Amino acid sequence: MSGIKKKTAWRWTLLLALGIVLALQMPSDVFAQAKVGTAGAKFLDIGVSARAMGMGQAYSAIANDVSAVYYNPAGLTQLFSREAMFTHVDYPADITYDFAAMAIPVEGLNGVLGFGFYFLNTGEIPYTTYSNPDENQVEGEYFRAYDFAFSTSLARSLTEHFSLGVTLKYIGEFYDDQSAQGWAADVGTLYDTGYRGFKIAISIINFGPDLKMIKLGYPLPINFKFGGSFNVIDNPDHLAVISLEGAHPSDNLEQYNAGTEYWFMDRFSARMGYRFNYDSDGPTAGFGLKWPFGEASEIRVDYGYQDFGFLREVHRFSLTVAF
Repeated sequence: MSGIKKKTAWRWTLLLALGIVLALQMPSDVFAQAKVGTAGAKFLDIGVSARAMGMGQAYSAIANDVSAVYYNPAGLTQLFSREAMFTHVDYPADITYDFAAMAIPVEGLNGVLGFGFYFLNTGEIPYTTYSNPDENQVEGEYFRAYDFAFSTSLARSLTEHFSLGVTLKYIGEFYDDQSAQGWAADVGTLYDTGYRGFKIAISIINFGPDLKMIKLGYPLPINFKFGGSFNVIDNPDHLAVISLEGAHPSDNLEQYNAGTEYWFMDRFSARMGYRFNYDSDGPTAGFGLKWPFGEASEIRVDYGYQDFGFLREVHRFSLTVAF
Protein backbone atom coordinates (compact mmCIF):
# COMPACT_ATOMS: atom_id res chain seq x y z
CA MET A 1 0.00 0.00 0.00
CA SER A 2 2.84 2.39 0.87
CA GLY A 3 4.40 1.68 -2.52
CA ILE A 4 1.18 2.77 -4.26
CA LYS A 5 1.10 5.98 -2.20
CA LYS A 6 4.71 6.75 -3.10
CA LYS A 7 3.99 6.23 -6.80
CA THR A 8 0.94 8.50 -6.53
CA ALA A 9 2.98 11.22 -4.82
CA TRP A 10 5.67 11.02 -7.47
CA ARG A 11 3.06 11.27 -10.21
CA TRP A 12 1.54 14.39 -8.67
CA THR A 13 5.00 15.93 -8.26
CA LEU A 14 6.08 15.10 -11.81
CA LEU A 15 2.82 16.37 -13.31
CA LEU A 16 3.07 19.68 -11.47
CA ALA A 17 6.77 19.97 -12.32
CA LEU A 18 6.01 19.32 -15.98
CA GLY A 19 3.29 21.97 -15.96
CA ILE A 20 5.60 24.58 -14.47
CA VAL A 21 8.47 23.68 -16.82
CA LEU A 22 6.11 24.12 -19.78
CA ALA A 23 4.93 27.43 -18.34
CA LEU A 24 8.52 28.62 -18.01
CA GLN A 25 9.20 27.75 -21.63
CA MET A 26 6.16 29.53 -23.05
CA PRO A 27 6.62 32.95 -24.58
CA SER A 28 5.65 35.72 -22.20
CA ASP A 29 2.85 36.78 -24.57
CA VAL A 30 0.97 33.61 -23.66
CA PHE A 31 0.26 35.05 -20.20
CA ALA A 32 -2.04 38.06 -20.18
CA GLN A 33 -0.15 39.41 -17.16
CA ALA A 34 3.36 38.61 -18.39
CA LYS A 35 4.65 42.14 -19.01
CA VAL A 36 7.63 43.49 -17.15
CA GLY A 37 6.69 45.87 -14.34
CA THR A 38 2.91 45.77 -14.90
CA ALA A 39 1.67 43.83 -11.86
CA GLY A 40 0.25 45.54 -8.79
CA ALA A 41 0.07 44.54 -5.13
CA LYS A 42 3.85 44.17 -5.19
CA PHE A 43 3.98 44.12 -1.41
CA LEU A 44 3.05 40.45 -1.80
CA ASP A 45 6.60 39.87 -3.12
CA ILE A 46 8.27 41.18 0.06
CA GLY A 47 9.93 38.37 2.01
CA VAL A 48 8.46 37.89 5.47
CA SER A 49 11.19 35.91 7.26
CA ALA A 50 14.59 37.18 8.37
CA ARG A 51 15.84 33.58 8.24
CA ALA A 52 14.67 33.12 4.66
CA MET A 53 16.13 36.45 3.55
CA GLY A 54 19.48 35.52 5.07
CA MET A 55 19.42 32.54 2.69
CA GLY A 56 18.60 34.68 -0.35
CA GLN A 57 14.96 33.57 -0.04
CA ALA A 58 15.80 30.18 -1.53
CA TYR A 59 13.33 28.86 1.00
CA SER A 60 10.35 27.08 -0.54
CA ALA A 61 11.98 23.64 -0.17
CA ILE A 62 12.89 24.32 3.47
CA ALA A 63 9.91 26.30 4.87
CA ASN A 64 9.81 24.27 8.10
CA ASP A 65 8.41 27.04 10.29
CA VAL A 66 5.25 29.15 10.39
CA SER A 67 6.56 31.43 7.60
CA ALA A 68 5.56 28.59 5.27
CA VAL A 69 2.17 30.35 5.06
CA TYR A 70 4.03 32.74 2.73
CA TYR A 71 6.82 30.69 1.12
CA ASN A 72 5.15 27.32 0.57
CA PRO A 73 2.01 26.27 2.47
CA ALA A 74 2.91 22.58 2.06
CA GLY A 75 5.83 23.18 4.43
CA LEU A 76 3.41 23.63 7.33
CA THR A 77 3.18 19.83 7.60
CA GLN A 78 6.69 19.91 9.12
CA LEU A 79 5.34 21.63 12.24
CA PHE A 80 4.40 19.47 15.22
CA SER A 81 3.53 22.24 17.66
CA ARG A 82 1.91 25.64 17.52
CA GLU A 83 4.06 28.49 16.25
CA ALA A 84 3.74 32.27 16.09
CA MET A 85 6.03 34.65 14.19
CA PHE A 86 6.44 38.44 14.08
CA THR A 87 8.66 40.24 11.55
CA HIS A 88 9.46 43.92 11.16
CA VAL A 89 11.25 45.59 8.22
CA ASP A 90 12.32 49.23 7.86
CA TYR A 91 12.55 50.40 4.25
CA PRO A 92 13.90 53.69 2.85
CA ALA A 93 11.65 56.78 3.00
CA ASP A 94 10.20 55.72 6.37
CA ILE A 95 8.23 52.87 4.80
CA THR A 96 7.63 49.94 7.15
CA TYR A 97 6.52 46.36 6.58
CA ASP A 98 5.15 44.04 9.27
CA PHE A 99 4.18 40.39 9.21
CA ALA A 100 2.49 38.19 11.81
CA ALA A 101 1.54 34.53 11.50
CA MET A 102 0.20 31.63 13.51
CA ALA A 103 0.19 27.90 12.76
CA ILE A 104 -1.81 25.25 14.60
CA PRO A 105 -1.63 21.48 14.01
CA VAL A 106 -5.21 20.14 14.01
CA GLU A 107 -5.52 16.44 14.69
CA GLY A 108 -9.11 16.28 13.48
CA LEU A 109 -8.07 17.63 10.06
CA ASN A 110 -4.94 15.50 9.95
CA GLY A 111 -3.15 18.69 8.91
CA VAL A 112 -1.96 22.14 9.93
CA LEU A 113 -3.87 25.42 9.79
CA GLY A 114 -1.97 28.66 9.24
CA PHE A 115 -2.94 32.33 9.40
CA GLY A 116 -0.97 35.33 8.18
CA PHE A 117 -1.24 39.12 8.26
CA TYR A 118 0.83 41.40 6.00
CA PHE A 119 0.96 45.20 6.31
CA LEU A 120 2.94 47.76 4.28
CA ASN A 121 2.66 51.36 5.52
CA THR A 122 4.05 54.56 4.00
CA GLY A 123 3.08 56.73 6.95
CA GLU A 124 1.88 60.29 6.41
CA ILE A 125 3.07 61.91 3.16
CA PRO A 126 2.76 65.70 2.69
CA TYR A 127 0.54 66.83 -0.18
CA THR A 128 2.27 68.63 -3.04
CA THR A 129 0.88 70.04 -6.29
CA TYR A 130 2.28 71.09 -9.65
CA SER A 131 1.96 74.73 -8.63
CA ASN A 132 3.36 74.05 -5.14
CA PRO A 133 5.94 71.27 -5.45
CA ASP A 134 7.53 72.23 -2.12
CA GLU A 135 5.89 70.18 0.63
CA ASN A 136 6.21 73.13 3.04
CA GLN A 137 3.86 75.23 0.89
CA VAL A 138 0.86 72.95 1.52
CA GLU A 139 0.98 72.85 5.29
CA GLY A 140 -1.16 70.55 7.37
CA GLU A 141 -2.34 68.36 4.48
CA TYR A 142 -1.22 64.75 4.26
CA PHE A 143 -2.24 61.56 2.57
CA ARG A 144 -1.48 57.96 3.37
CA ALA A 145 -1.02 54.79 1.32
CA TYR A 146 -1.00 51.30 2.76
CA ASP A 147 -1.46 47.69 1.68
CA PHE A 148 -2.50 44.68 3.68
CA ALA A 149 -3.45 41.04 3.27
CA PHE A 150 -4.97 38.32 5.43
CA SER A 151 -4.28 34.68 4.61
CA THR A 152 -5.57 31.28 5.69
CA SER A 153 -3.64 28.12 4.88
CA LEU A 154 -4.28 24.40 5.16
CA ALA A 155 -1.58 21.77 4.64
CA ARG A 156 -1.83 17.99 4.74
CA SER A 157 0.57 15.09 4.32
CA LEU A 158 -0.89 12.90 1.58
CA THR A 159 1.81 10.27 2.10
CA GLU A 160 4.82 9.84 4.38
CA HIS A 161 6.93 11.88 1.96
CA PHE A 162 4.52 14.09 -0.01
CA SER A 163 2.63 17.15 1.27
CA LEU A 164 0.16 19.56 -0.29
CA GLY A 165 -0.80 23.02 0.95
CA VAL A 166 -3.25 25.72 -0.11
CA THR A 167 -3.44 29.38 0.94
CA LEU A 168 -6.28 31.85 0.34
CA LYS A 169 -5.63 35.59 0.71
CA TYR A 170 -7.77 38.67 1.03
CA ILE A 171 -5.87 41.67 -0.39
CA GLY A 172 -6.45 45.38 0.06
CA GLU A 173 -4.59 48.38 -1.35
CA PHE A 174 -5.50 51.89 -0.16
CA TYR A 175 -4.38 55.22 -1.56
CA ASP A 176 -5.89 58.18 0.26
CA ASP A 177 -9.67 57.73 -0.25
CA GLN A 178 -9.36 55.17 -3.07
CA SER A 179 -9.00 51.41 -2.67
CA ALA A 180 -8.64 48.13 -4.52
CA GLN A 181 -9.63 44.82 -2.96
CA GLY A 182 -9.55 41.22 -4.13
CA TRP A 183 -8.30 37.73 -3.43
CA ALA A 184 -5.50 35.36 -4.41
CA ALA A 185 -4.50 31.75 -3.85
CA ASP A 186 -1.24 29.83 -3.41
CA VAL A 187 -0.79 26.10 -4.05
CA GLY A 188 2.38 24.38 -2.89
CA THR A 189 3.82 20.88 -2.83
CA LEU A 190 6.74 19.42 -0.91
CA TYR A 191 8.42 16.07 -1.54
CA ASP A 192 10.86 14.80 1.10
CA THR A 193 13.00 12.02 -0.34
CA GLY A 194 14.10 10.93 3.12
CA TYR A 195 17.77 11.08 2.10
CA ARG A 196 19.98 13.70 3.83
CA GLY A 197 17.14 16.20 3.96
CA PHE A 198 16.82 16.30 0.18
CA LYS A 199 13.50 18.01 -0.56
CA ILE A 200 11.79 19.26 -3.71
CA ALA A 201 9.18 22.02 -3.71
CA ILE A 202 6.90 23.33 -6.43
CA SER A 203 4.43 26.16 -5.93
CA ILE A 204 2.17 28.65 -7.68
CA ILE A 205 1.90 31.96 -5.82
CA ASN A 206 -0.63 34.83 -5.94
CA PHE A 207 -2.94 33.30 -8.50
CA GLY A 208 -6.15 35.31 -8.72
CA PRO A 209 -8.22 37.90 -10.61
CA ASP A 210 -7.07 41.46 -11.36
CA LEU A 211 -7.49 44.18 -8.77
CA LYS A 212 -9.22 47.42 -9.76
CA MET A 213 -8.35 50.90 -8.51
CA ILE A 214 -10.96 53.49 -9.57
CA LYS A 215 -11.53 52.40 -13.20
CA LEU A 216 -8.19 50.76 -13.94
CA GLY A 217 -7.53 47.06 -13.48
CA TYR A 218 -4.11 45.52 -12.88
CA PRO A 219 -2.91 41.93 -12.40
CA LEU A 220 -1.42 40.32 -9.32
CA PRO A 221 2.29 39.33 -9.16
CA ILE A 222 1.73 35.65 -10.03
CA ASN A 223 4.82 33.49 -9.61
CA PHE A 224 5.82 29.90 -10.42
CA LYS A 225 8.57 28.48 -8.19
CA PHE A 226 10.66 25.32 -8.20
CA GLY A 227 13.18 24.66 -5.42
CA GLY A 228 15.34 22.05 -3.76
CA SER A 229 17.41 21.72 -0.58
CA PHE A 230 20.05 19.24 0.61
CA ASN A 231 21.98 18.65 3.85
CA VAL A 232 25.68 18.65 2.97
CA ILE A 233 26.61 18.11 6.65
CA ASP A 234 24.22 16.32 8.98
CA ASN A 235 25.29 15.18 12.47
CA PRO A 236 24.21 15.96 16.05
CA ASP A 237 26.56 18.95 16.40
CA HIS A 238 26.67 20.41 12.89
CA LEU A 239 24.09 20.88 10.16
CA ALA A 240 24.79 22.62 6.87
CA VAL A 241 22.07 23.06 4.23
CA ILE A 242 22.24 24.37 0.69
CA SER A 243 19.08 25.52 -1.08
CA LEU A 244 18.36 26.58 -4.66
CA GLU A 245 15.24 28.05 -6.21
CA GLY A 246 14.09 29.23 -9.62
CA ALA A 247 11.10 31.48 -10.26
CA HIS A 248 9.12 32.71 -13.24
CA PRO A 249 7.23 35.86 -12.16
CA SER A 250 4.44 37.06 -14.42
CA ASP A 251 5.81 40.60 -14.50
CA ASN A 252 9.54 40.06 -14.89
CA LEU A 253 12.28 37.80 -16.22
CA GLU A 254 13.25 34.51 -14.60
CA GLN A 255 14.87 34.90 -11.19
CA TYR A 256 17.14 32.59 -9.22
CA ASN A 257 17.93 32.33 -5.53
CA ALA A 258 20.70 30.44 -3.75
CA GLY A 259 21.39 30.15 -0.05
CA THR A 260 23.12 28.20 2.66
CA GLU A 261 22.53 27.79 6.39
CA TYR A 262 24.82 26.37 9.07
CA TRP A 263 23.64 25.30 12.54
CA PHE A 264 25.91 24.59 15.52
CA MET A 265 24.45 22.41 18.28
CA ASP A 266 20.99 23.31 16.97
CA ARG A 267 21.32 26.61 18.86
CA PHE A 268 23.28 29.05 16.70
CA SER A 269 23.05 29.57 12.94
CA ALA A 270 24.76 31.61 10.22
CA ARG A 271 23.36 32.20 6.73
CA MET A 272 24.41 33.54 3.36
CA GLY A 273 22.56 33.89 0.07
CA TYR A 274 22.34 35.61 -3.29
CA ARG A 275 19.41 36.70 -5.46
CA PHE A 276 20.12 36.68 -9.19
CA ASN A 277 18.40 38.73 -11.91
CA TYR A 278 16.57 41.09 -9.56
CA ASP A 279 16.28 44.81 -10.29
CA SER A 280 18.41 46.06 -7.41
CA ASP A 281 19.42 43.20 -5.21
CA GLY A 282 22.40 41.01 -4.50
CA PRO A 283 23.98 39.30 -1.49
CA THR A 284 22.12 38.53 1.72
CA ALA A 285 23.29 37.29 5.12
CA GLY A 286 21.99 36.65 8.59
CA PHE A 287 22.11 34.67 11.80
CA GLY A 288 19.73 33.03 14.25
CA LEU A 289 19.51 31.93 17.89
CA LYS A 290 17.29 29.39 19.67
CA TRP A 291 16.32 29.32 23.34
CA PRO A 292 14.43 26.22 24.52
CA PHE A 293 12.09 26.66 27.46
CA GLY A 294 9.62 24.40 29.19
CA GLU A 295 9.24 20.81 28.04
CA ALA A 296 8.74 21.33 24.32
CA SER A 297 8.85 25.05 23.62
CA GLU A 298 11.43 27.43 22.22
CA ILE A 299 12.03 31.02 21.20
CA ARG A 300 13.90 31.87 17.98
CA VAL A 301 15.35 35.22 17.06
CA ASP A 302 16.55 35.78 13.49
CA TYR A 303 18.24 38.65 11.69
CA GLY A 304 18.47 39.07 7.91
CA TYR A 305 20.55 41.55 5.90
CA GLN A 306 19.59 42.46 2.33
CA ASP A 307 21.68 44.51 -0.08
CA PHE A 308 19.18 46.92 -1.65
CA GLY A 309 21.31 48.23 -4.50
CA PHE A 310 21.16 52.00 -5.15
CA LEU A 311 19.03 52.68 -2.08
CA ARG A 312 20.61 51.10 0.99
CA GLU A 313 20.70 47.92 2.98
CA VAL A 314 17.51 46.56 4.52
CA HIS A 315 17.42 44.82 7.90
CA ARG A 316 14.84 42.23 8.96
CA PHE A 317 14.14 40.99 12.46
CA SER A 318 11.93 37.99 13.19
CA LEU A 319 10.75 36.56 16.49
CA THR A 320 9.27 33.07 16.52
CA VAL A 321 7.73 31.23 19.45
CA ALA A 322 6.99 27.48 19.29
CA PHE A 323 4.75 26.20 22.08
